[in-house]
Amino acid sequence: MGIIIVEICESNLLSTIETEGLLEEEYPEVSVITSSCLSYCGLCRLRPFAMVNGRRIKGKDVTDALNNIRQAIDEALDFYR
Repeated sequence: MGIIIVEICESNLLSTIETEGLLEEEYPEVSVITSSCLSYCGLCRLRPFAMVNGRRIKGKDVTDALNNIRQAIDEALDFYR
């Protein structure tokens, strides 16, 4: 179980790649949870986003979103260091 929780909606563009394995392998402190809905109706179809410890992180495309998620994870890890 990680100290940083990344939540992804299964309808989101981020679910089209192996986000869970990618982030959990890169960051052992992270747990990725895929949910059927994160209650941001419509947003998941418009642009990729995830919740990182309750904070919405988005991007213009999947690559941009992943970079922003990594930055949010790094910021959260800095808090615990």
